[in-house]
Amino acid sequence: MLPVFLWVIFIYFVVQRLVEVNIAKRNELWLKAHGGVEKGEGHYKWFIIVHTLFFLSILLEIYTRKAPVQNPWLVLLTLFILTQVLRVWCITSLGKFWNTKIIVSPNYPLIKTGPYKYISHPNYVVVGIELFIIPIMFQAYLTSIIFPILHIILLLIRIPAEERALRETSISK
Repeated sequence: MLPVFLWVIFIYFVVQRLVEVNIAKRNELWLKAHGGVEKGEGHYKWFIIVHTLFFLSILLEIYTRKAPVQNPWLVLLTLFILTQVLRVWCITSLGKFWNTKIIVSPNYPLIKTGPYKYISHPNYVVVGIELFIIPIMFQAYLTSIIFPILHIILLLIRIPAEERALRETSISK
């Protein structure tokens, strides 16, 4: 069984993802109204599938295990909170340009502030860390191995598609 504290974290994470999808949709509409063009659409569905299966996998591991789930260690909880701070930093740094899809526009310069000043794709790093830490918080160890690997596989497609889209516009010039 799952302690109430972990249910709160699980529900928070699901709600957070739904809010982010809403923000991304709103930003997508704004970007497209201001000259943005979507690129690399073919692989996007796989992100949706993997992230949906991620939540289901955690629940499946919890309910197929005999032992009850314990509250997470302070270290894991601290790492979880830090990833949330980094996630907010990524999203607020991009503002209306943050999206779960690849949408580029030659009308706007590439943003190089916040965490994007230091690395090109900080949000993908945050997601990768989350896909590892969150399942461990629930003692869903198989999920903590499988989904970061799936994330890396998707990024091997996504990052080159994103870089190509940026090169094809005047954003990166």
